[in-house]
Amino acid sequence: MKYDFETLIDRSRCGSGKWDGMREKKADLTPGVVPFSVADMEFKNAPEIVAGLKKYLDTHILGYTHPTEAYYAAVCSWIKEQHGWTVDPAHIVCSPGVVPALFMLVAALCEAGDGIIVMPPVYYPFYGAVKTNGCHVKTCPLVYENGAYSINFELLEKVASESDSKLLIFCSPHNPVGRVWSPKELHRVGEICLRHGVKIISDEIHWDIVMPGHTHTPFPMAGEFGDNLIVCTAPSKTFNLAAMQTSNIILPGEEDRKKFLAIKEKYCVESMNALGFEACRLAYTLGKGWMEEMLQVIWDNFKFASAYWKERLPMIKPIELQGTYLMWLDCTALGKNSKELEELMVQKAELFLDEGYIFGEGGEGFERLNLACPKWVLKAGLERLEQAVKASC
Repeated sequence: MKYDFETLIDRSRCGSGKWDGMREKKADLTPGVVPFSVADMEFKNAPEIVAGLKKYLDTHILGYTHPTEAYYAAVCSWIKEQHGWTVDPAHIVCSPGVVPALFMLVAALCEAGDGIIVMPPVYYPFYGAVKTNGCHVKTCPLVYENGAYSINFELLEKVASESDSKLLIFCSPHNPVGRVWSPKELHRVGEICLRHGVKIISDEIHWDIVMPGHTHTPFPMAGEFGDNLIVCTAPSKTFNLAAMQTSNIILPGEEDRKKFLAIKEKYCVESMNALGFEACRLAYTLGKGWMEEMLQVIWDNFKFASAYWKERLPMIKPIELQGTYLMWLDCTALGKNSKELEELMVQKAELFLDEGYIFGEGGEGFERLNLACPKWVLKAGLERLEQAVKASC
């Protein structure tokens, strides 16, 4: 490979949320343990991005900065080339991350008391975006059958038809279960919501991270949904740029854009991160080669971990990874409740994952493991888990 995906950077003293969170859970941590929880990567950033940011610092002033024409051109070009979707740059509103955008979008589009649909188990900030704005969560749980997940369309039809249902926050690819939705599935979701006047926010932050044999379809390309659909994107997952706090929210509806901009103004979310804008532009113009190698590493890690569990810990069932770099593990056969499972992982195996219960209904007995790390780090973690499970049986 051209790029380095084997060197581990010690992030234990640099304010990393993932690494600091690990030590908060277990103060007497064995030296050398690496967390597999929060969805950022243990890979060095693409050298093209690093070099470009250094050049930017040498030639620019870090004053108040807005996105440039070159920025919008890079974003739209990436979306067109990678996903076949032509986006009008006038429809893009920048936000300091997809999660802040979700909170602001709910505030912009809904009123207190409105019902907002989610499909658990699902990325836990969705719940916060609903509850913080005085709305209430309406669940349409995914169907888990024969080790695979699907959408309960009959239940979605019922929930969407209820008078208080105003919005669906959709995850595509789905975090944590790793599904890449087909155009047919997306079209059916979009058609149900359109028919019942339920607006859709599609969180597509993981859209570039798709495994062999699967293709991500941007939600707007699955049908004619017009202004009923908002898409949230960012370079942060693909290129490990979470700290740059830059995302691109695509709102085709002029009225929705005005409402979203009004909420941004209300909370003074105006001028954003100059280095974030530049990192995004660099990623989308120079980062494709790094991304392609990264995807191969993720896929190799998934195959390695799956084979490891099949041979040594067959009671743990990995769910097929179609998209994201997050492996969803069915640990129900271990016969432990959520507290016991977390105790096994944290205290006995020193394996710091995201516990399944935090993703809501259907997450109990599951774990989410971040595969974006060197294989030798992954191997060490799996070996600790094997020892802990066998010692507890």
